[in-house]
Amino acid sequence: MTPRRTAGLRPNDDDSDDAGGGTMGFLEHLDELRKRLIRSCIAIGVGMAVAFIFIDRIANFVLAQILRTLPAGSSLIYTNPSEGFSFWFNLALIAGIVLAAPFVMYQVWGFIAPGLYSHEKKFVIPFVLLTSIGTVSGALFSNYVLFPGMMKFFAAFSSAQVRMMPSINDTFDHYITMMIGMVAVFQMPTLVFFLAKLRLVTARFLWTHFLHAILIIFIVAAFLTPSTDWWNQTMFALPMIGLYLISIVIAWIVGPKGDADSQMLWRTTKLGLAIAAAHLQWADANRRRRPHLAYPKR
Repeated sequence: MTPRRTAGLRPNDDDSDDAGGGTMGFLEHLDELRKRLIRSCIAIGVGMAVAFIFIDRIANFVLAQILRTLPAGSSLIYTNPSEGFSFWFNLALIAGIVLAAPFVMYQVWGFIAPGLYSHEKKFVIPFVLLTSIGTVSGALFSNYVLFPGMMKFFAAFSSAQVRMMPSINDTFDHYITMMIGMVAVFQMPTLVFFLAKLRLVTARFLWTHFLHAILIIFIVAAFLTPSTDWWNQTMFALPMIGLYLISIVIAWIVGPKGDADSQMLWRTTKLGLAIAAAHLQWADANRRRRPHLAYPKR
């Protein structure tokens, strides 16, 4: 394990330049944090301004996905006069955060970088790139997979006697909740990348606890999936399993080499990916053969 900076220990020769002036007081840390937060807020404000220019297209993109999951002839309503404005403002805020994500992640890195060694500070590009990709991928997965599944489950209770008429704010709150959850989940490869770089986890460790990870993933999927349908739960769990397998590959690539079992670990990881893909194909074929498991058509 790579030694971290510890008081009373002599730093490595290649990091002696960092040890001389890398110490910051508590007030200096607070001042640095304040600067980073202000810059991030300005970036989000600029992102919101850009989002307001294309707000109609963004709203149509989000609303089309929501309305597609509702019963035929349904529409979103609001009874509080301020709800309409809140929807547009929150939509611009979320879009601004997504647009400003690379710059915000760079500010996060700039805040923690003084506590790292010189060779660890070079990870800024992978950090910003991976976190940005994870943010966009998680948002897209939530928009196209997770949120529609949740809305279809709720819409299944609509009938001629009890008609579903969702509020725009309540629906958008669910939309944002799902998106935040998926954005966090899709940061798994980024987290593993840096933990492996710091030699805090290894590919062998992740693979050894693969079955435990699957159990945890399906528990998380059960909480994220509002329906009791095994198909939806599997659809939500498989991407997380795929991310875990990708994380194993990342840990193997960036981790220390020379492990005698590294080649075998790579082969078993590829086998796991193949099994996950085959399971998804089988589940889709089984769903087509058993249409009564799918949601009823409107």
